[in-house]
Amino acid sequence: MKPAPFLYVAPDTVEEALALLGQHGTEAKVLAGGQSLVPLMNLRLARPAVLVDVNRIAGHDRVRDGGRHVAIGFLVRQRAFETSPELARRIPLLAEALSFVAHPAIRSRGTIAGSIAHADPAAEIPAVATALDGEIVLRAKGTKRMVAAGDFFVDVLTTVLEPTELVTELRIPRPPTKGTAFLEVARRHGDFALVGVAAVVRTAADGSIASARLVLAGVAGKPVRAVEAEQMVVGHQPSVSLFSQAGRAAAAPLAPPSDIHATAAYRLRLAAILTARALSVAARRAGVEVTGA
Repeated sequence: MKPAPFLYVAPDTVEEALALLGQHGTEAKVLAGGQSLVPLMNLRLARPAVLVDVNRIAGHDRVRDGGRHVAIGFLVRQRAFETSPELARRIPLLAEALSFVAHPAIRSRGTIAGSIAHADPAAEIPAVATALDGEIVLRAKGTKRMVAAGDFFVDVLTTVLEPTELVTELRIPRPPTKGTAFLEVARRHGDFALVGVAAVVRTAADGSIASARLVLAGVAGKPVRAVEAEQMVVGHQPSVSLFSQAGRAAAAPLAPPSDIHATAAYRLRLAAILTARALSVAARRAGVEVTGA
């Protein structure tokens, strides 16, 4: 199939883009990478009357140092971030997760901000942004606001983003040294994750776990933070037994969907196993031994 008729506009500045979004509201859609939007338009599941192509806007395809945070512009391509040793050093969890996103051809066009705005519940980038306490910068004509990633995602393909707003940056705080890991299982590499887990672990001087963040993808309509599992490991020495308990705790409150790809029971089992494994990998990367391994 082909898209329904639409008006195509390609503004040269953010201000022009915001004016167009303000004028057309719910009738407009933003085109950055288009790796999700264009297939939806071809199937006529999305029928925007106006397509606002932001690719001509200069200066937003960069990652800049904001002092206390790293700011990722809305035209930073996933592949550009993934293949940059410097960017991978700054935010290793994001670089690792990007290797699971579709295939290189898709990542060469797809943007990090676009994945945030699209908000697929199985997507890797929203889970990573939530695990790293990211902030999403939203601009509309005459206004600007920042929303914590944990508050941005509402449900399947649904966020707090208003029709008149544009995601202009993803800001990741500069954290103290810690270990991170991203693991997922998909039917084939590049497919949507059946379950994905982003883990962040910081250790104390005695080798115990000082803090942990665990966020799961593919188990609900949005990224899910496993708070009980996080609290369970804090203050303890890393061990396979401890992390297995945390994995079970992370899976216990979930009610994932069953579909043609996997049953709910299988997703629950994956959530428990991947959480335990991600914690082990993150702890080792934080420089501590995981006993019982």
